[in-house]
Amino acid sequence: MRSHYLPRLEKKKTIDLRKKHIGPSCKIFFSHDPIKIVQAKGQYMYDEKGQRYLDCINNVAHVGHCHPDVVRAGAQQMEVLNTNSRFLHDNLVLYAQKLQATLPDKLSVCYFVNSGSEANDLALRLAWQYTGHKDIITLENAYHGHVSSLIDISPYKFHQLSDAEQNQYVHVAPSPDVYRGKYRADHPDPATAYADEVKDIIHRAHEKGGKIAAFIAESLQSCGGQVIPPVGYFQQVAEHVRKAGGIVIADEVQVGFGRVGANFWAFQLQGEDFVPDIVTMGKPIGNGHPMSCVVTTKEVAEAFTFSGMDYFNTFGGNPVSCAIGLAVLDVIGKEDLQGNALRVGRYLTDLLEKQKEKHPLVGDIRGRGLFVGMELVKDRLKLTPATAEAQEVIYKLKEQHILLSADGPHRNVLKFKPPMCFTTEDADLVVENIDHILTEIEEAIGLKLHNALKVENESSKRKLPSDENGHQAGYS
Repeated sequence: MRSHYLPRLEKKKTIDLRKKHIGPSCKIFFSHDPIKIVQAKGQYMYDEKGQRYLDCINNVAHVGHCHPDVVRAGAQQMEVLNTNSRFLHDNLVLYAQKLQATLPDKLSVCYFVNSGSEANDLALRLAWQYTGHKDIITLENAYHGHVSSLIDISPYKFHQLSDAEQNQYVHVAPSPDVYRGKYRADHPDPATAYADEVKDIIHRAHEKGGKIAAFIAESLQSCGGQVIPPVGYFQQVAEHVRKAGGIVIADEVQVGFGRVGANFWAFQLQGEDFVPDIVTMGKPIGNGHPMSCVVTTKEVAEAFTFSGMDYFNTFGGNPVSCAIGLAVLDVIGKEDLQGNALRVGRYLTDLLEKQKEKHPLVGDIRGRGLFVGMELVKDRLKLTPATAEAQEVIYKLKEQHILLSADGPHRNVLKFKPPMCFTTEDADLVVENIDHILTEIEEAIGLKLHNALKVENESSKRKLPSDENGHQAGYS
């Protein structure tokens, strides 16, 4: 629906104004030929010409773009009241109560903020205050947000800077990646092996006089390449960290609210015996409305109070945000979107596994629910990242009006994290197109299943577009 208030600019004018007034570091998807999106509904987005695109990227529009129940809840509350959350208001406590009902009993105290970055920043403050310690353990390739405190614990970002100095209080543990990591699927006990790496980090920190405040990790790593930790990993890490006087923070910003299908929260995939001390959430919580939350235990919350510093957040937990949050939870339940994520996610994963049997470029399929990664490699033994090929898949899909992204440390993992109303028909369409595109690429570079471990030299001669982050893609 066209805005009643603003004229629509020509696409070139939009691009020109963006170049003039928007920071050049603010990258956009498909930078050499960006899409101008003017409308969206469900799992679809529309450009200024009315062309429909299937959205496989948006884990923000969790229950579907512009869901009428969510839009209505926000608009109706906005007509009545929106104010500072330091006034009493029912929406705040009713939402906190409904949100807490999805979590283990131990996690009972909420702090509402406005973004995933703000949530993770507050989680660090809570950990520092509760423990009195300073050191933080994070994971390789992790991303937790864009504010200064989080760039320090986000190797995904700070490793991009060649001259960046790592904060002395930040320790990086290996990503628990059983496909490409230090301990792989053929290891007899990768969960223990990766957890022991954290134990060793704690020991080394103590030797240097450090004290562990917290271990923070996405329950399933997203920017790190759709990494699924082995079951039992977080339990053992928690034991080591808590023994050292630290606490455990689970970042659910990208994977919470039923996306994994089998559970409402991704940390629950590890089993009922793992409960973090703090859970952070964002993105899907408000279906695109700027809202997020930190949930913790009474003990941690009380320690924060004892700091003597009042905490308030002008917009966090305001009546409109909470009305929207309540509507999102209602829609997830009413439309059985968690169940849909489980069913459609399994269907999508099965389709992708068949592509692995057919295409030598497909190295690994991994995921839970509607959080799935397809890792492309040029050599299944050496795991040589097929970075340029992944970018070609993304751009070719765009030509077919399908929006997908690639990520991971080598930008070679195709990431599926669509709105939760994604269907089996949508999965069929995407995978059918990926099948055709991979066939074309493999024929062009002379890669066949029987010689998948050998790539023809021709691959280095093909020129491909830059990736979605604006970097020039080239064969390595």
